[in-house]
Amino acid sequence: MTILLVRHGETALNVARVLQPPDTPLGERGRQQAAALARRVAALAPAAVLSSDLARAWQTAQALADAAALPIEASPLLHERNFGDWRGRPWTEVDADPFTLQEAPPGGESLAEFQQRVAAAWALLRARRAQLAGPLVVVTHGLLIHRLLSAHAALAPQTVLPRQLDNASLTVLDAQPPYAVTLLGCIRHLAGDPNAHP
Repeated sequence: MTILLVRHGETALNVARVLQPPDTPLGERGRQQAAALARRVAALAPAAVLSSDLARAWQTAQALADAAALPIEASPLLHERNFGDWRGRPWTEVDADPFTLQEAPPGGESLAEFQQRVAAAWALLRARRAQLAGPLVVVTHGLLIHRLLSAHAALAPQTVLPRQLDNASLTVLDAQPPYAVTLLGCIRHLAGDPNAHP
């Protein structure tokens, strides 16, 4: 019983290191990444696809859902942390580290609010997976995956969670306690590795 966590494909604003507005679409490279990831995920016979409905995640999920002949289920719990009025600004123009910022940016979420939402998302994922006979694919965002893994999953001994997971990376965790991570941030499919699995 597994949950497959997918970070959305690359956008132009990822490359430019800009805090992204909700409607940011995938770039050309991101669409290619989503197609490669879709082939890998479809081979795992997923039973459902759950996604953030922000454009970059939804477009990634659409490629995966099409390949697996599944509908997409949306949840706003899977949105990236809301940086409010800072969205659309380069990271270099923001006098804070988005990974560690405690306070809420103007119009955005505090770290505590974000962590509370991630906990609710985790409860949703576990409940949805329990209803399925196969893997649950979850398409979401980098900070959310990072927080979910650090707070709710079990990494192998001496495994260090990277500060940032790559675009279109695949992370696999068991859907039963202690929610062990069996694959972390894998991007072998992006290099055309025909043996990329699980």
